[in-house]
Amino acid sequence: MAATPTHQIPLGFRAPNFELPDTIGPLEWNPDDLVGPKGLLLVFICNHCPYVIHILPKLVELCNEWQDRGLGIAFVSSNDVEKYPQDSPEKMKALALEFGFEWPYLYDEAQETAKAYFAACTPDFMLFDDALACVYRGQFDDARPKNEQPVTGADLAQAVEHLLEGSEIPSEQKPSIGCNIKWKPGNAPEYFG
Repeated sequence: MAATPTHQIPLGFRAPNFELPDTIGPLEWNPDDLVGPKGLLLVFICNHCPYVIHILPKLVELCNEWQDRGLGIAFVSSNDVEKYPQDSPEKMKALALEFGFEWPYLYDEAQETAKAYFAACTPDFMLFDDALACVYRGQFDDARPKNEQPVTGADLAQAVEHLLEGSEIPSEQKPSIGCNIKWKPGNAPEYFG
């Protein structure tokens, strides 16, 4: 289980466009359709990553609350499903149904969306305001598999609360850490590794 951090780039960039299929339903989504009145939380996850599995129940609980308060939510999986079949679209849908996702779980088969967002790990959190400018690229909290820290979502929750209240989000943000995105052979971007 290799620990890979979020790739740090300056905040304020606009969410790059994409058109990705939802594994839960028949629709394709783009950032303009996903953003809610208060903004958009985009999270790169996958089914099998122990870092994701460790926080997923709490993440879903918080996302349900935030969505009710006007935040758009979407999860994205970009892993190579040839080598990691547990991350296939069919299994993504099964996970979404098991946990009751009320938002899209998007499949980035070409891995171009992960590259456009400089995603590096799962989970990788990107929070955007209502104009789709990035205001947070940090961790969920200090909990990791086997470190015995409680799973609270405190870091991300603090950023989301500032966004929902219209106050300034602190610029000092701890990067998320997780499994690296499983790039297809020859497809790993220059910023990775």
